[in-house]
Amino acid sequence: MPEPTKKEENEVLAPAPAPPPEEPNKEKEAGTAPVKEPNKEKEAGTAPAKEPNKEKEAGTSPGKDEEDASPPGGLPPEWSIGESPVGEEQDKQNANSQLSILFVEKPQGGTVKVGENITFIAKVKAEDLLRKPTVKWFKGKWMDLASKAGKHLQLKETFERHSRVYTFEMQIIKAKENYAGNYRCEVTYKDKFDSCSFDLEVLESTGTTPNIDIRSAFKRSGEGQDDAGELDFSGLLKRREVKPQEEQPEVDVWELLKNAKPSEYEKIAFQYGITDLRGMLRRLKRMRRVEKKSAAFARILDPAYQVDKGGRVRFVVELADPKLEVKWYKNGQEIRPSTKYIFEHKGCERIMFINNCVLTDDSEYYVTAGDEKCSTELFVREPPVMVTKQLEDTKAYCGERVELECEVSEDDANVKWFKNGEEIIPGPKSRYHIRVEGKKHILIIDGATKADSAEYSVMTTGGQSSAKLSVDLKPLKILTPLTDQTVNLGKEICLKCEVSENITGKWTKNGLPVQETDHVKIVHKGRIHKLVIANALVEDEGDYVFTPDDYSVTLPAKVHVVDPPKINLDGLDADNTVTVIAGNKLRLEIPISGEPPPKALWSRADKAIMEGSGRIRSENYPDSTTLVIDIAEKDDSGVYHINLKNEAGEAHASIKIKVVDIPDPPVAPNVTDVGDDWCIMTWDPPLYDGGSPILGYFIERKKKQSSRWMRLNFDLCKETIFEPKKMIEGVAYEVRIFAVNAVGISKPSMPSKPFVPLAVTSPPTLLTVDSVTDTTVTMKWRPPDQIGAAGLDGYVLEYCFEGTDDWIPANTELIEKTKFTITGLPTDSRIYVRVKAVNAAGASEPKYYSQPILVKEIIEAPKIRIPRHLKQTYIRRVGEAINLVIPFQGKPRPELIWTKDGAPIDKNQINIRNSETDTIVFIRKAERSHSGKYDLQVKVEKFVETASIDIRVIDRPGPPQLVKIEDVWGENVALSWTPPRDDGNTAITGYTIQKADKKSMEWFTVIEHYHRTSATITELVIGNEYYFRVFAENMCGLSEDATMTKESAVIAKDGKIYKNPVYEDFDFTEAPMFTQPLVNTYAVAGYNATLNCSVRGNPKPKITWMKNKVVIKDDPRYRMFSNQGVCTLEIRKPSPYDGGTYCCKAVNDLGTVEIECKLEVKVVAQ
Repeated sequence: MPEPTKKEENEVLAPAPAPPPEEPNKEKEAGTAPVKEPNKEKEAGTAPAKEPNKEKEAGTSPGKDEEDASPPGGLPPEWSIGESPVGEEQDKQNANSQLSILFVEKPQGGTVKVGENITFIAKVKAEDLLRKPTVKWFKGKWMDLASKAGKHLQLKETFERHSRVYTFEMQIIKAKENYAGNYRCEVTYKDKFDSCSFDLEVLESTGTTPNIDIRSAFKRSGEGQDDAGELDFSGLLKRREVKPQEEQPEVDVWELLKNAKPSEYEKIAFQYGITDLRGMLRRLKRMRRVEKKSAAFARILDPAYQVDKGGRVRFVVELADPKLEVKWYKNGQEIRPSTKYIFEHKGCERIMFINNCVLTDDSEYYVTAGDEKCSTELFVREPPVMVTKQLEDTKAYCGERVELECEVSEDDANVKWFKNGEEIIPGPKSRYHIRVEGKKHILIIDGATKADSAEYSVMTTGGQSSAKLSVDLKPLKILTPLTDQTVNLGKEICLKCEVSENITGKWTKNGLPVQETDHVKIVHKGRIHKLVIANALVEDEGDYVFTPDDYSVTLPAKVHVVDPPKINLDGLDADNTVTVIAGNKLRLEIPISGEPPPKALWSRADKAIMEGSGRIRSENYPDSTTLVIDIAEKDDSGVYHINLKNEAGEAHASIKIKVVDIPDPPVAPNVTDVGDDWCIMTWDPPLYDGGSPILGYFIERKKKQSSRWMRLNFDLCKETIFEPKKMIEGVAYEVRIFAVNAVGISKPSMPSKPFVPLAVTSPPTLLTVDSVTDTTVTMKWRPPDQIGAAGLDGYVLEYCFEGTDDWIPANTELIEKTKFTITGLPTDSRIYVRVKAVNAAGASEPKYYSQPILVKEIIEAPKIRIPRHLKQTYIRRVGEAINLVIPFQGKPRPELIWTKDGAPIDKNQINIRNSETDTIVFIRKAERSHSGKYDLQVKVEKFVETASIDIRVIDRPGPPQLVKIEDVWGENVALSWTPPRDDGNTAITGYTIQKADKKSMEWFTVIEHYHRTSATITELVIGNEYYFRVFAENMCGLSEDATMTKESAVIAKDGKIYKNPVYEDFDFTEAPMFTQPLVNTYAVAGYNATLNCSVRGNPKPKITWMKNKVVIKDDPRYRMFSNQGVCTLEIRKPSPYDGGTYCCKAVNDLGTVEIECKLEVKVVAQ
């Protein structure tokens, strides 16, 4: 029996899962068809209406067929051919229905036609992921598709930052039949894992299928070919230099699989090169028949039949009951008898013949008898198609239409075209078209290019032919070259050229490609090429070049865009006036336009302003011109002219510049009136108002001795007069003025002359009559209660005679005393008196005496008022001054007489000064002779008053008269002396006694402030000989000299021998000993550390420092000190290496001692 074959189109397809709703177009573009196309079903000869029954017949339903039938050769149910077992499908469905760990969108199974593309998409949420997950794509159980990426398989991954979703895509390009099968996508991230399985079903393209070896559909392509390693059904049609293979006996793989055990399936598939075992078993399942007894059929149809194209096939069944009615069906449609289909009845046999088989007869057939049916499949094998007329080498020019023609042995045969080994797939947008005229096949290339030069070949199932196509460029002629253009701004630019061929080309500007935009239009009509710019801009100027494609010829042209100059003064006032403040920098930038950029010239009063570094200069730029005045001055005001000029024209404009400034400071103000806390000030306006009207004035004041000015008004003062208030009386002030205009505040005026707010005092008080004579009246008064800050300059005393109102000043000048005598008055007249206090503010209110005064003298008896301290003896030391003031009374002025001890006073030694109210006794340098009794006599006419004063002048006493040694006994000496002749005019208060050893004669005080004239000196040293002396003492001090004894006093030993004590020499030597030990220390790396200890010993011990028992010597990192027994070791900027055990060793003649400590150096982390 011939080897059964079956077309893939007849397989019953499970509908693919619907694509995700958010990407409805993607799968459509990739070739994913969720539902089988109706046309294909018709072409395949399958009726859509009967498809459910077909599925049931094909065994895809897990219902009755699953229960009643088993795979051929005793295959277990889990090896159901073509579909997953029920349990496996249920597990996959349950797995996919579980909540995904990582997937947010899983890849869905799909269907694609041969040669089309399909894309599978998996999405992973990255919210909880710190890095990109790992994704792998598999085919079957073990094939990792990452190593198969190439022209038919592409893997792509993207990341959307906003949604934080990774998208992984697997795109199959130009799908082939052997790509069908089960695929798996696995994603891993650390300890998380997720996977998803999906199926791909590849449908054959419409058309006839040649009669091929079924094993070739499941084998890999030949080694060493272009598509080696790919599962490619189209490889069966590629007969490009395939190495001849040794003929092997034909093996019926179907029979092997039917009769083999399920455990041997994989071994058979590996032995015979079948890679798609799953697809093979799927076909085997569809061809299987149920081996069971049938009530209607005694013998059923064979599983499959095979016939050559144009041949005849015979289907035979045997009925168990010949009376049953038999009906034949093809793809679900009943077959009626005809010349093609012939039915015969031979007993219980029912026979159907199919004459002149064609490719459309390749289908599924079944026969029904009663309620039962049996089915089979017919495979129509087409004979190989031969190439009868070979392709011929062809030469052509670019742009021409090229036709490559061949003939084959049969009409409408399946022919494939190739270019350099790559299959040519024509399409609506392709330049390659294939025309079939019976046995003639023509490849048409529209508008050939140099890229079309290649080797073209045609392949049939039985032969091939190849030829070379050479495409060259036609010689190009420039019919109309580009021309240089000069265009005004805003006008149209049209660059036009014409070449001899209708070819494309590229436009460039200044070496850069020109892209077509709304502004730039590129026109190509036949051999004419245009570059049109409707509204020319400055940026459009440049060197344009048109370069025809594939030619080395260039057509250049220069475009020059010009524009008349224009001056833009929109930013200025209506009269083009610019105001600038004096002292500021004016940078007046005027926008200009023009192409080429115009040359600008500034001028003022027919004098050009040049570019440079002057104070007034111009600066020119392509799009603006600038007038710069660094420090504007008043004289810079005026009209400035701008002249622009370029090759397209000229432009002129005028600008008025006004320089304004703050006003000049006003002149110093005048203070016209002053009060106790106010003043009145006036001033004149400034001479120059700065070119802007004066708006007002600010007034400031300050204390004269201060530097801090205080503003008095915050609202402008419009007038030139002002009254400052709230000043402190008696304080000197100054005021100044600021003038204000629209520009600002002027500098301050010069300060006014200092002025002091003052007020007059209150009237003097207690005006009384002090004395009256026949021609004078003496008045006295008290100062005013309130004098004020202006102080008091003096007084004015006025009088008027009784009966008149004429006040006569008694003093022509101010008097400071509060007493004054009015002279020249007539005797027995009566006068009124008043007094005024006068200061800088003027005279106060007068103080009047309440009644008239009679000018006539009054006698007053004298009286002496002796001060209390003079009522006792007045004592002074020699050399001190004596100044005694004794007040007295009496009128008229009394007569004074001084006497001393009853005799007149010598005025050469004692000064006497008398006044109307007192007398003074003054002695500049007192002497003892000034001592005595002084008498004072005050006499007024017949009245006399006397008083006495005792004065004593004292001095230091003289020495005692005689000092004698009265007796000497043991360690004692008895002395006596007589008082001094001169006691210093005061009593002796005591004596001071001193002694001196005869050997040294150094005096030592023995007794002080001793009141008697005899004394005993004790505790003298035995064996010594002494002299003694005595000083007298009074309230002025010790006497200048002392009286010494004439004889000496010897302190006898009385037979005793004095022995000096014997002292042994003390041994100060000592062995070394540490009085302060070393202590363990922690140090910080990089900072100096010190180790300290103290040691003593005699002789002085030698100090040695050691680190880890090694002597530290001549190491600059260490410094050793020893001062007063304190030993110090300094470690400069230690490191961890300097840590360890340090030892200090002290050595002298009496011994050795050591002491240790540990040092640890820590490194501080940065």
